Formats: sequence, structure tokens, C-alpha cells
Amino acid sequence: MSDTARAGMLEPHAWGGLSFQERMATAEFRIHHTPHIVVDGRVCADCSTRECVVACPASLFVPTAEGGIVFNHEQCFECGTCYLVCNREGAITWNYPEGGHGVVFRRT
Repeated sequence: MSDTARAGMLEPHAWGGLSFQERMATAEFRIHHTPHIVVDGRVCADCSTRECVVACPASLFVPTAEGGIVFNHEQCFECGTCYLVCNREGAITWNYPEGGHGVVFRRT
């Protein structure tokens, strides 16, 4: 997706006048103690593109000083973008959260 198209998706007019922050305010996170996404920072250590850091809409992938990646699963939208953009086999293990947990969207 081009940067222009991506930016257009964040504009309020594209979503009935609601900003990205307003849309995300309708999300509720039911956190499970076991992450549904596991990142192997050792596999990430030699990654030069860091696509997961750039692509995650919730900015939950954080580079470490040692060259790895830390993933904070607590506010994950479960979109799977990280899994799709990662070019390192075995770096990201993605599963659906256990029943009753994860993100819940409500209409306002």
C-alpha cells in the first residue's frame, strides 16, 4: 500500500468523520496472560527492514538496544499485519487469542 493510500485511511473523512483515535476508543481489550503472538527476538536480530515495527497499526513492536524486537500483546488489534509483512521465517508465531480474550470492538 502506498504512503498516500495509507494516510488516506487515517483521515476522518474516510470513516464517517471519526479520527483514528476516536475509532480506536471503541476497542476493548480482554487480556489473557499468555500472548497470542510470540516474537523470537534472536531471529529478528539480523533483520534490517523491521517491517513489523513500521506496519503494526498499534505500534506494539519495539526494537531493543540489542537488536531484537519486543512485542506488547496487551493492545493488539489481531489484524495479522505483523505476520504478513515479516520476512524472517520463525520470527513471529501468530495464533488467535484464547476464547473470550483479545480485542472487542463496539459500535458507538
